[in-house]
Amino acid sequence: MRRVALITGGTRGIGFGIALELAKNNFDLAVNGTRPAAQVEDALRALRHYGMDVMYCQGDIASSADRIEILRQVKDHYGALHVLVNNAGVVPKERRDILEATEESFDYVMGVNLKGSCFLTQKTANWMIEQKKTNPEFEGCIINISSISATVVSLNRGEYCISKAGMGMVTQLFAVRLGEYDIPVFEVRPGIVQTDMTAGAKEKYDKLIGEGLCVQKRWGEPQDVGKVVASLTKGDFMYSTGQVIMVDGGLTIPRL
Repeated sequence: MRRVALITGGTRGIGFGIALELAKNNFDLAVNGTRPAAQVEDALRALRHYGMDVMYCQGDIASSADRIEILRQVKDHYGALHVLVNNAGVVPKERRDILEATEESFDYVMGVNLKGSCFLTQKTANWMIEQKKTNPEFEGCIINISSISATVVSLNRGEYCISKAGMGMVTQLFAVRLGEYDIPVFEVRPGIVQTDMTAGAKEKYDKLIGEGLCVQKRWGEPQDVGKVVASLTKGDFMYSTGQVIMVDGGLTIPRL
């Protein structure tokens, strides 16, 4: 049986880059997003090009009902789930200084980035435990896509930074809890990656990268993150549970 991966936010940006790399590595895919199915057909067609089974699970992971339905669809279609990639994320609809950030914006960002991912992980972890108990040969893992914003401050999107810092603890908590079942949990922290989410700040980051913000003087690409995720799913890092992998071109290396 081929392995199955669920990628939240998998039809665009970093999530799509991850989905592409997993399709190349012979994963059947359950791709989640909030857009209607008709709007993601091009993305799904590109993933199916590699000959894998690809299903689309529309839903908002901030919703408890949607999280249950997403996993139900995966279970009904594939009967198994080996890899969860928590990639879905949002930024504040309006960037405001931390002194002016609103509770509404905080709740919106946290609902997807932290609460949604945390409780989707909880349900998936319980399902993976069931699979492990039924089949001792079962190999699963959970990969959280965080951000350098877990430790790098952006004053005008503090909600986002807090959500990503929280994801770091979610990673450690589930890594410890799932250790007895030999199900590793990893965190991947991308830096400045060229996606529709960063398109509005392209001129700003072009200048900063050119001035040496990153050790490697280029933007990150979705496939840079995707290749790291694909490597983690191969089982080569089974004894590295709970660890953080930076994919930031050296941006967070302290330098004088």
